[in-house]
Amino acid sequence: MTNPQTEFDSPWKDILQLYFEEFMFFFFPQAHGEIDWRRQPEFLDQELQQVIRDGELGKRLVDKLVKIYRIGGEESWILVHVEVQAQQESDFARRMYSYNYRIFDRYNRSVASIAVLGDEGINWRPSQFGYNLFGCRVDFQFPIVKLLDYRQRQGELEESRNPFATVVMAHLAALATRDNRTQRKQQKLNLVKRLYEQGFEREQVINLFRFIDWMLTLPSQLEKDFWQEFREYEETISMRYVTSVERIGIEQGIEQGKNQLRQGLMKGISFGLRLKFGESGQSLLPEIESIGDVDLLSAVLEAIEIVDTPEQLRQIYQPTTE
Repeated sequence: MTNPQTEFDSPWKDILQLYFEEFMFFFFPQAHGEIDWRRQPEFLDQELQQVIRDGELGKRLVDKLVKIYRIGGEESWILVHVEVQAQQESDFARRMYSYNYRIFDRYNRSVASIAVLGDEGINWRPSQFGYNLFGCRVDFQFPIVKLLDYRQRQGELEESRNPFATVVMAHLAALATRDNRTQRKQQKLNLVKRLYEQGFEREQVINLFRFIDWMLTLPSQLEKDFWQEFREYEETISMRYVTSVERIGIEQGIEQGKNQLRQGLMKGISFGLRLKFGESGQSLLPEIESIGDVDLLSAVLEAIEIVDTPEQLRQIYQPTTE
């Protein structure tokens, strides 16, 4: 199985920044109603990275820190800390608390931490961290959204014109079709057609197309088939929104992202091999470095935690055939 955390990082970051107001309205409507949207939200990504570097790193997917203004609030501005987490993590609630108080300590401003859980465990719903010691009590609670819950709300998603209805459907489709790429191609085509059928403006079509295209990656031949069917569909409705130039740009952006992802995976694999197996583990590096498939590299990285020997790990990427 691939690591969803590595698959879904870049598209979520981009779409959150493009449609933050729609994100809040879709997932947290009450909070959305308390924000003064006449004031442009400010994304403090570099500042958040400094906070994270000062703290203990965990397995993150996406984290955003947004400076916003509240309607009639006593403070002139406050902060929203957003985490999108696609993999179960035992220390997730503790890390949410840690980031929250570190951000508060840095800015001396109220901080609302919220989480979107995009993992595959229906019962994993961390939303609280705390302890009580000698009368000293910490009780940190934060709101969460579980994307798997939307599987029962497909009709609602289909009807919604909020961009994050498309985002949720694409994320769920990526989880559901991880082991069936032919089905993934069809779901990808259906999602793209929906953008046109919903009457989205060209810019929204392109932005959401880019998200869908990244989330629902396909093998080379299926990707060619998808583009052929997509072009035929555009011709039938006389709308050519995604031009050849934009397609090339989308593909180059995804390829660049995959290269960065591959570099990150290799660093993690090298460290994991050295930590778990020492010299014998390092001997596998030349073989693993020749792997071009980032999905397979992700599977290798995950497997390091559970295998007992380098030979068992080799079976992940060089399985024996009967």
